[in-house]
Amino acid sequence: MENGTYFYFMLFENIGNIRYVFFSLGFILYSAIILFNVIIMLAIFLERTLHQPMYILISCLSINSVFGTAGFFPRVLTDLLSDTNSISLEGCVVQSVVIFTYAANEYTILMVMALDRFAAICKPLQYHNIITPRFLSVMLSINMAYQMLLIVICCLLTTKLRMCGNKLFKVYCHNYEVVKLSCETTVVNNIIGLFILFSTTVIPLSIISYSYVKILIICRRSSSKFKGKAYQTCIPHIVVLLNYSIAAISDVTLSRVVTLQLPTWLSVFLSLEFLIIPPILNPLVYALNLPDIRKKIICLIKPSR
Repeated sequence: MENGTYFYFMLFENIGNIRYVFFSLGFILYSAIILFNVIIMLAIFLERTLHQPMYILISCLSINSVFGTAGFFPRVLTDLLSDTNSISLEGCVVQSVVIFTYAANEYTILMVMALDRFAAICKPLQYHNIITPRFLSVMLSINMAYQMLLIVICCLLTTKLRMCGNKLFKVYCHNYEVVKLSCETTVVNNIIGLFILFSTTVIPLSIISYSYVKILIICRRSSSKFKGKAYQTCIPHIVVLLNYSIAAISDVTLSRVVTLQLPTWLSVFLSLEFLIIPPILNPLVYALNLPDIRKKIICLIKPSR
């Protein structure tokens, strides 16, 4: 087969009128994700007392969620109402870059969050000298630019491969699934893909784990009041981290490790979990667990007369 211009999402075939049910559920879910994350961003932006590193990073998580889901939901909702369900090679590359940049950014933000809590709890007297606006902007900018560059290079290398197929058993463009359609050697693509996976997942997780272990050691030696305050700010971050890690591991395992034939619905759910659950759960976790954000949200929803 010649190098394909279009790829076809096979999971949309023969789903009949149930497509309208999926479209309605997807539209409601996407609307909720946008609403919840915009409320978090507005609460932090409008309240001057929340212009602190921890809350700024929470707003970065919400911005990233809006960015990542914008690369997925509009396209999949359109496909649910379409009869063709095809995507151009260029469109596939753009979608892959957006979705996997979102995925990499999530761990970067969670890593900087862990460093922020480490400095606040383990080095409180030096906190304002360590976690400065410059530090935050440099850390986030360098990491995100580096990750996006790697992902763009990886996806562009995929476009150079000669394809022997154009059927994707996914509901979005997954770069590794496209690579598997090639009839050429993909050793370079696989090595770069694994390097990206290591640098955007293993390294941030190692730094996050080190930070929270040190926090736990400090808390064990401290007073009950100190422990309570530390846990109040750390537990929401840990919940968000575990939730996202489980979702990301499910997708990676399904794509690169699992060879068993899973039921289609389970396969689709596991591959979409990192795009659906964290963006809607994160704002709920922070709104429910951090009093300062919760108070401002209540003021936004029920403004004083």
